Amino acid sequence: MPLMSDTGHRDMVATLRRIAGMITKPSAILVVSALWEMPHPTLTHDAAYRITYPAPGAPALADSMRWYLDHNGFGSRLDDERGYDHGLYVPLKLMYPDADIPCRQLSLVQGLDPAVHVRMGRALAALDVENLLIVGSGFSFHNMEAFFSPSLERTQRNDAFQTWLIDTCTDNHLSENTREQRLIEWEKAPYARY
Repeated sequence: MPLMSDTGHRDMVATLRRIAGMITKPSAILVVSALWEMPHPTLTHDAAYRITYPAPGAPALADSMRWYLDHNGFGSRLDDERGYDHGLYVPLKLMYPDADIPCRQLSLVQGLDPAVHVRMGRALAALDVENLLIVGSGFSFHNMEAFFSPSLERTQRNDAFQTWLIDTCTDNHLSENTREQRLIEWEKAPYARY
């Protein structure tokens, strides 16, 4: 819908474009997509679906990522058959429409255990790739039944969780351990399951 100029996504589109203009053009992009789960962290690199994003692959990035994941207890995989999903091509078409930056997409691990994903983040933090942009793609609110029935209750519940999430990710007064623990225990946040 953001690629089709849906007015409900106007702010998101403007924000993504603004962010792209504020940061140095990345040398490579890693998108962790909430739309793809595998038994092990899995990397892919080329376009799929009718809408494409023909960015070059990033084999060196994939090799580095696999090394760091594997040396931190993850049995990572490489999937050259699966193409990009809209978790990658929607934000990147808006931010970098020329598709000239090498990209890789990383799956989530089935079961969605937050502690596993925090460990993956720690493993990938050691990547030595200058000017790498890492994008976590997916909405924090995904209650499809409530999504299409606008109500004050939905807005208030969503806002409560969104405020908690933004605070958890950006409050400079939180220690790294506290931040990680809050993310691991995200279900304790206000209206988390809603």
